[in-house]
Amino acid sequence: MSQGIRVGLLGAAAIAPSALIKPARLTLRVTVTAVAARDRQRAEKFARTHGIPVVHTGYDALLADPEVDAVYVPLPNGLHAEWTLKALRAGKHVLCEKPLTANRAEAERVAAAAEEAYARSGLVVMEAFHYRHHPLAARMRQIVESGELGELRHVEAQVCFPLPRFGDIRYDYALAGGATMDAGCYAVHVARLLGGDTPAVTGARMLTLRKDPRIDRAMTADLAFPGGATGQVRTSMWSRRLLSIRARALGSAGELHVTNFVMPQLYHQLTLRTARSAGRRVIRRERLRPNPSSYACQLEAFTSAVLDNGPILTSPADAVANMGVLDEIYRSAGLPLRGEREDG
Repeated sequence: MSQGIRVGLLGAAAIAPSALIKPARLTLRVTVTAVAARDRQRAEKFARTHGIPVVHTGYDALLADPEVDAVYVPLPNGLHAEWTLKALRAGKHVLCEKPLTANRAEAERVAAAAEEAYARSGLVVMEAFHYRHHPLAARMRQIVESGELGELRHVEAQVCFPLPRFGDIRYDYALAGGATMDAGCYAVHVARLLGGDTPAVTGARMLTLRKDPRIDRAMTADLAFPGGATGQVRTSMWSRRLLSIRARALGSAGELHVTNFVMPQLYHQLTLRTARSAGRRVIRRERLRPNPSSYACQLEAFTSAVLDNGPILTSPADAVANMGVLDEIYRSAGLPLRGEREDG
């Protein structure tokens, strides 16, 4: 494996071509060699479409394949922890879609197993927050940390998009669905990136599905950072706020606004407003090069972590912190945690 990574897909998911298959074609160090799905015919069709040479009947069979070094896990949220742990036991590296688990307790179990597997065998587990590996995320953090905004006072993040198909798995409580899980995990993650720490949740308000009041279709949460800054995250899969993907950091000397931090390769804009003398404002706008895509950056980061001992920005330990905030949001809103038995 010193020359490259052979990756297997656990599930013929719609996100897989963008997140893995297309970026893998841009590098000589990654080959997508196998796919498995619960429906073999679906897996075979997916393999033919995307040129994947091996199809396995079931996820366990793929994990047993000695020709697979790593797995990509794009399964529903509620299955992430189970199959990440099984992959580690099978000796595979793991790139798992966000959120890494259904709740903080699961994240702690995965983080402990990942730490042990890394120490024992050098196995890597990375949560697939692809935006975090794009240069735009690094630039956002650099501006806040540089002190150009002055003392940080407030952070906001919004990830809202319309998903009116209420039978979609992202609305399924048994599979750890909900707007906060699917889109809100991004908003919380970028709020932590800008805030420089993990905040407490001071309040939350939600809109729920009529057919299942455990499922949030929209959520707003108020935050308090240890350093004194406040924050707010908004997320929605169905509300009046149809589409909004942006982040904001307000300091004593300026403001940072970023549009579309999640998919910067499609379009993004970074706007920095800082004070000058006599109350005049300086406005600066930046756009980073759109390519490589955030998914390509993520795959390169994963490859570097596996083959070159590179850093893991979205580690299981980071997932523990993120899932802890998501748990607090659900508790504050009066909703049950995902993946937790309601009967205790």
